[in-house]
Amino acid sequence: MVANSIVDNKKIAQNTLFLYLRMGIMMLTSLFTARIVLNILGAADFGIYNVIGGIVVLFSFLNGALSTATQRYLNYYLGRNELEHTRNIFCMSVNIYLILSLVLFVLAETIGLYFLETQLNIPSDRIQAAHYVYQFVILTFLVDLIRIPYNASIIAYEKMGFYAYVSLSEVILKLIVVYLLYIIPYDKLVVYSFLYTVIPILITIIYIRYCNKKFAITRYSWFWNKQVFKDLCGFSGWSLFGSFANLSAQQGLNFLINIFYGVTVNAAVGIANQVVGTIYQFVSNFQTAFNPQIVKTYASGQFNNFNILICQTSKFSYYLILLFVLPLFLVMDEVLAIWLVDVPEYTAIFCRLILLFFVIDAINAPLWISVQATGKIRGYQMLMAFLILLNLPLAYWALKEGFPVYCVWIVRIGINLITFIARCGYMKLRMNFPLLKFMKETLFPIVLVTLLAMPLPVFCSIIIDGFYLNLIGTIVISFISVIIAIYTWGLKEKEKLFIIDMIRDKMCRH
Repeated sequence: MVANSIVDNKKIAQNTLFLYLRMGIMMLTSLFTARIVLNILGAADFGIYNVIGGIVVLFSFLNGALSTATQRYLNYYLGRNELEHTRNIFCMSVNIYLILSLVLFVLAETIGLYFLETQLNIPSDRIQAAHYVYQFVILTFLVDLIRIPYNASIIAYEKMGFYAYVSLSEVILKLIVVYLLYIIPYDKLVVYSFLYTVIPILITIIYIRYCNKKFAITRYSWFWNKQVFKDLCGFSGWSLFGSFANLSAQQGLNFLINIFYGVTVNAAVGIANQVVGTIYQFVSNFQTAFNPQIVKTYASGQFNNFNILICQTSKFSYYLILLFVLPLFLVMDEVLAIWLVDVPEYTAIFCRLILLFFVIDAINAPLWISVQATGKIRGYQMLMAFLILLNLPLAYWALKEGFPVYCVWIVRIGINLITFIARCGYMKLRMNFPLLKFMKETLFPIVLVTLLAMPLPVFCSIIIDGFYLNLIGTIVISFISVIIAIYTWGLKEKEKLFIIDMIRDKMCRH
């Protein structure tokens, strides 16, 4: 990272390390518990939990839009050092979330319940259990909703170390849940849903207590201002298009798979999403460390640094996910065989296709954060929503025509590539974004590093004999190949010097 292009390099690097520590803890726990939970519940019940959770998540497009607005305005006014206005934003956000919780509860208990009872393909002997699961998932969702303004405040203040510490508590709680599944002699699916509702309640209490102690802006008091309400809802209103489109594409495809193929294939999709989602969290954490700086840099009028930061974040986001995607793509069958033993059909191919989707998404994320920083999102959200919603009719047509079930993710990859191109064009026209510079300093190094890093790992995965020797050899060679390619052809000299200085600084401390 270029030293003069980032407000506080050391702070961002430290935040990234904290977030990686958190992700490492969560990833190990997630992979460990997922295998046990799948074995205890079975593929059918695991698929039921996955598809029912999708009903409630579908309502969260409202939640996502308001969350984006809250995060943007907190970052923006903190960047301008307007603390009183920042506090007003927080208090108004809490009020809006309380209202939204009530609205979503009513929608979930009417439209959502109707969809569960009439549209989903659930075995008749599991209908009652599915109803219990649904109610627990609704409660979990509402608790997570209330936590969002506090989560946004922690990110805005860049206190990423907090996540690492809270993750230790969450890990312990999840391990306790796994243990209790073995010893509680009731319906395992219902017990699992209930216990996974208790965890977010406890974590939310920790969030609220921490924020009230550390940040003056999060000490809630009644506040209502029409202009602040209008600003938040105006921004959120246009964000609804993007949030609704993304959730419709994600959960809508799950529902289509359920309708055409049943809950067993939903289990394969659920496992694939968990595996790939865990990997993508590394990139998401990296971007979380940068997002407040992107908005704050724009708010402070440092537009040159703003553009540089976007280019760098896109490039490094891709490098991080490539480091994991290349070896995992090559040894996916072996990893799933060790992890799950009894691997549901289509899981491996779903994992590979979702990995490719997130490769494109890793480059995309800093671009849409930059558009949000400007606050001018109406035309952008309308364009993105239209393109993303094309996933549903195209996937439905493909399944109706008899194409394989994994075609739904091939459609998503194609649409994601189109939205990336459209996003770049929009930023060039509306924000005067230096597109040629982005292509030269971000896209060209990305393509070059990918082409140079791939041949040796692919060759080794083909010629190395033996299950474990092939697995370990391919992973090690892939990591080494990607790191060498990134350092040799993917970094500028100033970026190399920054990384070397950061490593030396860490080593000297120890």
